Amino acid sequence: MAPQTASAAALHAQQRAEHLASRFPPLLVAAERVAMTVAQGVHGRRRVGTGDAFWQFRRYEPHDGADQIDWRQTAKGDHVYVRETEWEASQSVWLWRDVSPSMRWRSNMRLPEKAERADLLTLALMALLIRGGELIALLGEGVRPATGRATLNRLAQVIAQTPADSAGLPPETALPRYAQVVVIGDFLSPLDQVAAAIGRIAGRDVKGFMVQLLDPAEQTLPFAGRTRFEGLEAEGDMLVPRVEAVRLEYRDLFEAHVAGLQDIARQVGWNFLSHRTDHPPETAVLSLYQALAKPGYR
Repeated sequence: MAPQTASAAALHAQQRAEHLASRFPPLLVAAERVAMTVAQGVHGRRRVGTGDAFWQFRRYEPHDGADQIDWRQTAKGDHVYVRETEWEASQSVWLWRDVSPSMRWRSNMRLPEKAERADLLTLALMALLIRGGELIALLGEGVRPATGRATLNRLAQVIAQTPADSAGLPPETALPRYAQVVVIGDFLSPLDQVAAAIGRIAGRDVKGFMVQLLDPAEQTLPFAGRTRFEGLEAEGDMLVPRVEAVRLEYRDLFEAHVAGLQDIARQVGWNFLSHRTDHPPETAVLSLYQALAKPGYR
């Protein structure tokens, strides 16, 4: 067989990549792209411990170096294995995203729904954490934290198939020591309800990160004239004769609500991030990943 030209080899590689990508949910493919973009500009969140305490053998992956291969274990079978030691401060990261009806909304067809962006941020952050060998889990799913590509694939399926939930707030869950939590939602519920939900989790002495995810129209109220607002969560409809007449008051109330959310996070020692669906997802994922990587954020 004649050798392939450089262009033919590149075309074959592209076709192969597209074939492999077609086997995974579109959400996972998009999340991997975001994670790869972010990963190019950051270092790993935590490194393997300096001690010799054995943690596990796992299958060799393309991003592993040859010096990580355990040749003795590899010689016992048909697969290449990497030997990993215990991290100096092993932790698990639990993620939750809002799947309430209010998240199934967008003000413009060119924008993603809030739920779509929440799923993307969640899975992209998971992909980054797994690259570092982190243990991850979905809050409220009742599944123990795990790592590895199989875990990412499984959680992508869970995310894609999660039914709507009217709660709109993270559930109370028993978490292990050293756990960290990332909760993503619009957090438009009354502040006392948000405070109670976050307090139940933070009361277990875990660190957390609140991400308020919004459509830009929710922040700016850009509508004009006679407008009917439909309640997505049984609030009922509201007809406003002139939206511009209430815009300033709305913005004041909205800013007060956001300030209240920031206070809730501050009181329990959590971080807070606001993200809009018209902004690149990479910015939010990078901020989350870097915050989780801070040595003092334990």
